[in-house]
Amino acid sequence: MAPISRTETTFAPPVMEARRWLDGVTFGPDRPLINVSQAAPVDPPPEQMRRFMADALMNDPTTHLYGPVLGLPALRAQVAEDWSLAYGGAVSPAQVAITSGCNEAFCATITAICTSGDEVILPIPYYFNHRMWLDMAGVTCVPLATGAGLIPEAEAAERLITSRTRAIVLVSPNNPGGVEYPAQTLRAFFDLARRRGLKLVVDETYRDFDSRSGAPHDLFTDPDWSDTLIQLYSFSKAYRLTGHRVGAMVAAVPFLAEVEKYLDTVTICPAQIGQHAALWGMQNLGQWLAGERAEILDRRAAIEDGFPRLEAEGWRLLGVGAYFAYVEHPFALASSEAAKRLVRAAGVLLLPGTMFMPETHPEGARQFRVAFANVDRAGIGQLFDRLVGVTL
Repeated sequence: MAPISRTETTFAPPVMEARRWLDGVTFGPDRPLINVSQAAPVDPPPEQMRRFMADALMNDPTTHLYGPVLGLPALRAQVAEDWSLAYGGAVSPAQVAITSGCNEAFCATITAICTSGDEVILPIPYYFNHRMWLDMAGVTCVPLATGAGLIPEAEAAERLITSRTRAIVLVSPNNPGGVEYPAQTLRAFFDLARRRGLKLVVDETYRDFDSRSGAPHDLFTDPDWSDTLIQLYSFSKAYRLTGHRVGAMVAAVPFLAEVEKYLDTVTICPAQIGQHAALWGMQNLGQWLAGERAEILDRRAAIEDGFPRLEAEGWRLLGVGAYFAYVEHPFALASSEAAKRLVRAAGVLLLPGTMFMPETHPEGARQFRVAFANVDRAGIGQLFDRLVGVTL
């Protein structure tokens, strides 16, 4: 039956679907659920930030009012200053927009670039919410297969470009694969997009947990970066502000004028308290964030240290980094069914690779995403304990 609405063109939210697999299942105190399905911190912001937010709510009347559609000027200026320093380029406050989370930044970007029937290239495995919005926008998702280490190649992407292609979207560090795209990969895609008159959308939601030192790419050093590059970011992961929905977009000023139309009709403005918290965090929590990064990198190391136990049983680690490990499993069952059975068999909730690529790509049936944002080194050890020797 043909869809009759925009929402019917896409699938149900994967994380919500996975949570339904828990219905009717009980977990005893000796084996509680290990939930590695969602890439979002469950702890609240640090206490000093919460105290700042409480004070702002009580004493700053503007936190309860509409604000500028493109965000607080002070936060836009802080992003511009920090990005210019971090990337070694020139970003002005007028080139920054604050959005209600990074997902909204992506939706606004696609809406400002595309119309129905256009095409956007996404490397696979892709972030499922990106695919969902393309479906609902009437934009064709063109999957780009990735090679060794889940790294996409610009040459392969160029072969997929048609007269309807409008953009290429990259996520680095990657969700769901975890891999950090080399600087030369991002440069190759930037050059391709510029040469073919496309936009390059780079989602750097997890940039604060990149294992490399220094700038992950040099795209902002190009004096004309804004003619091609649109960068997206989220404050949710850095400062545990997931419920406050604060993201950012860095792009050309004329492009942001188009984005403003979308934002004004959807949320009018980002939530004020979240913006104030993000600004305070950028100005005061540098050392705290460095500690958060160190903890995430230790969890990544725990995945790498412990994975040989699973390799001996036929598992393969395809990618790891930021909040994610992306793995190939040894089961005869497809991942969509195996993931459901692991809830009862191992007390583990994770997502199947089928949620991160089209049905036409059968490799998804062999893959899982493990999101370890809320599982420390000891918990990762327990995860491996449960997966070793499990039968489905």
